[in-house]
This record gives sequence, C-alpha cells and structure tokens, in this order.
Amino acid sequence: NEHTHSFKTSDNLMLRYILGEDDDMPTPTLFTEMDTLQHDGDEMEWKESARWVKFEEKVEEGGERWSKPHVSTLTLHSLFELRTCIQTGSVLLDLEGYSLPQIVDDIVDRQVADGLIGPELREKVSFVLLRKHRHQHKKPIHLSLADMGKSNNSPTNPAQSRSMNDISDKPSTDQMKNKFMKKIPRDAEASNVLIGEVDFLDKPFVAFVRLAQATTLGGLTEVPVPTRFLFVLLGPHGKGKSYNEIGRAIATLMVDDLFSDVAYKARDRDDLIAGIDEFLDEVIVLPPGEWDPKIRIEPPKKVPSADMRYKLYLGQVNGTGTAGGPGGGEDEEMPIPHELGEELQFTGRFCGGLWLDIKRKVPWILSDFSQGFHIQSISAVLFIYLGCITNAITFGGLLGDATDNYQGVMESFLGTALAGTVFCLLGGQPLIILSSTGPILIFEKLLYESNTIDYMELRLWIGLHSCLQCLILVATDASYIIKYITRFTEEGFSSLISFIFISDAIKKMYYPINRVFKPDYVTTYRCECIAPDQGEPLLSLLFFCCLDWSQLSKKECVKYGGALLGNACKYVPDLALISFILFFGTYSMTVSLKKFKTSRYFPTKLRKLISDFSIFMSIMTFVGLDMLVGLDTPKLIVPTEFQPTRPDRGWVVMPFGKNPWWVYVASAVPALLVTILIFMDQQISAVIVNRKENKLKKGCGYHLDLFWVGILMAVCSFLGLPWYVAATVISIAHIDSLKMESESSAPGEQPQFLGVREQRLTGILVFVLTGVSIFLAPVLQYIPMPVLYGVFLYMGVASLAGIQFWERIKLYLMPAKHQPDFSFLRHVPLRRVHLFTLVQIICLAVLWTLKSTVAAIIFPVMVIALCVCLRWRGSVVCNTSDNLKSILNESFFIISKLERFQQTECSITHVGRESPISSPIYCLHRQVIFA
Repeated sequence: NEHTHSFKTSDNLMLRYILGEDDDMPTPTLFTEMDTLQHDGDEMEWKESARWVKFEEKVEEGGERWSKPHVSTLTLHSLFELRTCIQTGSVLLDLEGYSLPQIVDDIVDRQVADGLIGPELREKVSFVLLRKHRHQHKKPIHLSLADMGKSNNSPTNPAQSRSMNDISDKPSTDQMKNKFMKKIPRDAEASNVLIGEVDFLDKPFVAFVRLAQATTLGGLTEVPVPTRFLFVLLGPHGKGKSYNEIGRAIATLMVDDLFSDVAYKARDRDDLIAGIDEFLDEVIVLPPGEWDPKIRIEPPKKVPSADMRYKLYLGQVNGTGTAGGPGGGEDEEMPIPHELGEELQFTGRFCGGLWLDIKRKVPWILSDFSQGFHIQSISAVLFIYLGCITNAITFGGLLGDATDNYQGVMESFLGTALAGTVFCLLGGQPLIILSSTGPILIFEKLLYESNTIDYMELRLWIGLHSCLQCLILVATDASYIIKYITRFTEEGFSSLISFIFISDAIKKMYYPINRVFKPDYVTTYRCECIAPDQGEPLLSLLFFCCLDWSQLSKKECVKYGGALLGNACKYVPDLALISFILFFGTYSMTVSLKKFKTSRYFPTKLRKLISDFSIFMSIMTFVGLDMLVGLDTPKLIVPTEFQPTRPDRGWVVMPFGKNPWWVYVASAVPALLVTILIFMDQQISAVIVNRKENKLKKGCGYHLDLFWVGILMAVCSFLGLPWYVAATVISIAHIDSLKMESESSAPGEQPQFLGVREQRLTGILVFVLTGVSIFLAPVLQYIPMPVLYGVFLYMGVASLAGIQFWERIKLYLMPAKHQPDFSFLRHVPLRRVHLFTLVQIICLAVLWTLKSTVAAIIFPVMVIALCVCLRWRGSVVCNTSDNLKSILNESFFIISKLERFQQTECSITHVGRESPISSPIYCLHRQVIFA
C-alpha cells in the first residue's frame, strides 16, 4: 500500500508540474471523431460511428441520423483497459507528419522496432489503416421543416461518397460544405480514433500519436479541421464491443479540458498515464442495478468549469490544495462575494472620481455607437420605447392631476425625450433608462398643495439648489458611500420596484362591468335623442328643418345640443373581459416567445429572432385582435400639439418676480430632500445595473451619471418639466433585451451568456422616438392600453428573475424534497433560511406601506440610515461552536467549508472595511444589523 501511495503521489507531482508550465498559447478545442472498421466481404472501409465536441453524438442504428448530444457514460473497466493500452502500446509524441501514409508508416515502423508486431504484418496493417473513410453525410429522405433551409451535404451519387481518398491532403467539397463547422470553434483541432477487428492479429495493435503540427489529412475527418492526435486500436475478432468502449473512453478523455491540456503538454508515456489517473480520480461510479445504462443523460444547462480541478493540482504545488477526488475539495463552487469595483474608490481629490469616469469612458466612444448596429437593437428599441411612452403618459396624467396641469402629459413626453437623450449620449452608463418615480410625484404634489407662493418659481429654485448639491456630491466623490449598500438592500429595493410595476399594471386593469343590463329585458331598453327647445336663440333653423333627431348617433345628438332619454342611454359595454384577454394575452405570449429560443422547433437563428422580437410580435398580435373584435377599448392617447398642457404658462420659467427673496434661499431645505431622493434612487439603480452578473466590460460611471442627472435637474426646472432619475425596472428590461449569447456552441451545450451589448444607440433612439411621438399619434392611437399594461406586467415579473430573495420566498411553498439544489440549502438549516427571508419580507412590507403614504419620500433617508448603521457597527464579536462553518454574504448566507478550528471566539471585520477578514469562522450577523 505504501508503494502504491508513493507511486500515485509521484504521478500527481508529475501532473502538477505539467499543468503548472507557463504557456502563452491556450489549448485549442478538440473535435474528436471515432471511426470503426466495416467489413463487406473482402472489402473494408472506415465508417464514422461517433463524434465529440463537448458531448457525445452517436450514429443511430438505422444509420440515417445522429443521436441527440448526451453525456458519455463509460464503464470503469474500459478506462482501466485504456490505461493498459497506453502502457503497452506505442506512444509517438511530436511526430513530424505531413500525410496519412507517412504517419501510418511511422506508426508501423515503431511497432516493428518495439517488437509489438512482426515485420510480415507491416503491409497488412498499413493496408487496413489506409482504407477509405465514409462519413455520416447522408440525410434521411423525409426532412423536417427545420432542415428545409439547410443544404444537403450528401453527394448525388452514392459512389462518389465511397471514392473518397484519404491520401489526398486537401479537404473534399463535402467537407467544406459541412454545416457542422458552425458548431466548432475556428481554432479547433481534431483527434481521430480508429477502432477495428482484423483476422491477422493475435493481440491488440495500439498506437497513440501526437503530431508536432496539426495537419489536414484529407478525408480522415468529416470536417476540414487539422488533425493533431491519432489513436489506433486494432485487434483480433471477438472483442469488438470491448474495443468500441475503449475508443469511446479515449475520445471522451480527449474532449476533457484537463486531459486535453495534459495530452498537449505530455513529454512521455508516463505523463499520459498520470492524466488518465487524474480522470479516474474524478470519476463517479453509478451502481449497475440502480440505473439503466441505455439511458442517454441530457447535457446539463450549465457545464461545470474545469478551473477547480486546475486550482486543485496547481494549489498542491504550493501546499495549499487538498486531496484529489470528488470528495476532496468543495462539493460545489461557492458564489462570488458581492462587491463593487474600483469605480467607487474614494480618490480624495477634487472631482477625482468624475475625472476617472471620463477617462474610463473616452476609449469606448466609437464602439458605443458602432456596436448598436445590430438587429437585436431594433427589438430593444421597440420594447423600451413602448414601455417609456406608457410610463410617460401614466406619470404625466397623475402629475397633471396633482399640479393642476402645470405639468402634464405633454411636459412628461418632452422631459422624457430631453433628459433621456442627453443622458444616453453623455452619461457614464448609457444602459440606464431615466424616468420619473413615485416619490418624486408625491414630492411634487406636497409642494403644490402646501404653498401659497408661486409653484413653478419655487420649484425652479428647488431644482437649482438640488443641482448644486448634486455637483457638490460629484466633486467630493460622495458616491463612494454606495459601496456600503449590501445586496440585502439591493434586493429589497429592486423587489419593491418590481412589485410596484406588477401591482400598478393590475390595478390599471379596472374596467366597468355592466351589471344592470338584463338580456331578458332587452325589449324594454330604448334610448332616444330629443331635440332641444326651439326657443334657444343659438340654434339655427336648419337644425329643426333638416335634421332627423331620431336617426342621430349618441355623439351627434350631444354635439348638436340634443338630450338623450331612455334607460339604455347609460349602457356601458362590458370591456373587462376583452381587456383582460388583451392584458394577459400580451403577457403570456411575450413570456412564451421569450423562451422560444430554447425550444426544439425551427433552426437556431429563427428561434433567436422570434425571442428577440417577442414583445413586438405580442403587441402586434393583440392590436390586430383588438381591431378584429372592434370594441371600444381604451386606446393610447398621445398629445398631438406642441404646447404646454396649461395654456397660461410658457416653456421657460422665470427665476425672479413672483416670490419673496427669502424663498430663493429657503428652497435649499426641501432641495436637500430632493437631492437625497435623486442620489439614492439613481445610485442604487446604477449598482443593480452594474452587477458583475451582467458582465459589463466598459466600466461604470457613477460620478458622471450623477453629474448629468444634476445638470438635467436644472434644465428641466427652467423648462417646467418633470425631474428624472434612473428607472430600475425599465433599465433591467433594457439590459435583458440586449444580452448576448455565444453563437458557436458545441452540440448539446447551452449557449453561454457573453455579456450585454453595451452601446448608446438604443437609448438615444428610444428617447428620440418618444420626443417625436406627437407626430406618430395617428398610428399609436390603435394600441389598446391593456396591451401596454401587459408589457408593464412582463417588465415587473422579468425583473424578479435572478433575485435570490424571490427564489427564497418560493421555498415557503415547496416541500423540502422538491426544492432546487441551491448551494446555501446544502449548508444552512431550512429554518434559518425561512427566518432570514421573513426578515426581508417584513422590511419589504414596511416599505410597501410607506410608499402608499406621503412618507414615501423618506425612503432614501431610511436607506442612508441603514448604511450609517452598518458602517458604525464596525466589527462584531460572537461565540461559536466548533462545528460552525458558515459565512453570510452581502445578500445571504454564503457558506464556506472550512476545517474545524478549536476556538470559541471569532472576530468579524465589516464588509465596508478594506482590510481582509482574518478569522476562519464568520458570524451570522448581517440580518441582525438590518433588523
């Protein structure tokens, strides 16, 4: 046992040395093809039987199609046999090979030189290895609709496929036209596995070859990819199944990230064996009586990264690793701690943060516009535009009611267009969408109702003071305090805004139902138009002579001064049903089409196109349904004239002349509340947008964003327009509509999220279209409001995705055995999870109650108080048991599996401090501080 342990330890050290070698060139992706030798009388040919990029695809028994990609299931015996084959066979590393005949000659010469075969078998082995290769190009006669647009790669003449000559160094026409190349990365190389049975051998012929340079070997591979590795296994008849399993084992190893790296860097046979041993260390065995080996395991939605295996071996070199094997390290990758980047570092210089934001953004100016020219941008513009104009109309109507039309729908449209365009053009994070918020509306209402002095002039000075205060915050790098806002606060804030969107969308769907109308008494209902009194001096004699008042419509009767008489005159059509059909239909269709890109129907590009334009297609479908039904549903009403909503006010507000001089100074007090409101709304929304999960590459611009929000406050105050700040839900929707995924993915592999299409063009177009909407009124008037409320509902629900708080709320309704396999559920007792979630629910309920009252404007003050409390707490000392192994992350419990420590006290440094946490045991204290 000691000898075996020392032997394995030396193999591990060897493998660590290989993996630790510095190499500037990354290991290419390997495409592996396995061909088996087919006998037809005296004729022989190599026929493709399986292929791998990441997952295995088999040629089905019928031979007409490929199987679905699936995880390779290998027998443990085949891996041990493969290890034996590498030990006893020929291993040729860095062979100078330029053609298949030359490579075959070198392999056979090595076998003869090593005494593995006799010289008399040289010609027979070479003859077999140089037989023709037939690949799986033939398509079934009956094609699906998804295949109609694809070119058929099979030649018209079957003999043409069989005449493929491997001695040719150039790829054939069929190879060049193979659509499978789209699934393979451009820098990929091939490894070919040849498995066969022959009658002239009495023991297996095994060779593993690595070429010094990847070489295109004609028709050896089904796609024109240069070959780097070659594995040959020929043996006597009777063990075909065993040979096939060994071939599948080496093919699976070649597409394994860590083994392929070893294969590229191996110096001798022992290095390859060490790589196989590492693979065996990670293998998990399934009991044969508890599953069916014929079942094909579906590829996982997220393939685990090999980084942990690399770190395990590389860490052991420095003495920081643990024992290998699945159970030797973490059983899952821990979540990344919530943290913010260098954009919120306090510089201590005047406008230091602003200057760094500008320097960070200048190099991206050209790409901010060039990257916007993509078809995905069109769907994003249509989606966000409809959301913005709906929000502008809703907010403008409420603001008009609150301020007696000093600010109304027209001002809301103009302000949205002006502020949004400037911000997207010059702001630090152009993906943020500006909009008016509920607390601002409440502030405007209180300001208008509680003062007898001129409202517009007072509002102008409040805006100017608030602008100055924002500029002071920018100059002093005050935005850095946002780093003390935890994920707990972020999730509470974003959940609150999402629930508000959902609630408002549903509340606006209140339409009257005609409960008085009785179908059985329809014969008694009547409504007549009665002519007005003939003594009315304003009426023309023409009305009485030429008009048939009984034939006038309801609108015409009222227009000409007639009176409606009858119990049917007040009939209200039942619009509730059709409105809810439009509302939920738009939402449901949008959700379904958004998920369509992961469905099984139609080609990939068409599915992605449908998913990108899901909002537009849903809106157009239900607008058409509304027109087809013909009911008088409420429509989108857009101002048609460019003039202020209130006739007695102009477009520019004068700063002097209507209020006493002391108002100009005293307005700084309410301006302070507005500044806190703007600052916290803007920066919390910016933190949510700039999360690392969104993989934004162009950096943030917190100081630059606040600078332009402050400037726009002053401009909008002079023009008598509403104030604008970052809108959380619409900004998240903007990001979701611009997410990018990998186009070239291996069969069975889910497309990888690459990031967001960061550009300024979509935001600018959205707000320009909002500004010119008054000219689009004839078209927009056909859009029913229930359809737009359905879009609002989708925005609110979609923004909840990815919020851990929402996922934990759903755990209350799930039995333990049906709960998702979240990492925190593996380490934290369920009762503690529910307790923590309950604390967040209570906090959210308090905020929801406050937002329904005039106290909603103090919400940002509460957030600041929380940050001060967290900063004041500093560090916490607590007692723990020997078995305590939990660490609470910014948003929740992130548990780290630590070794047991014989100590009963732990000291915790608050996350706001920059010094690292020295203690190995962390205390669960964040929820206590928040409560």
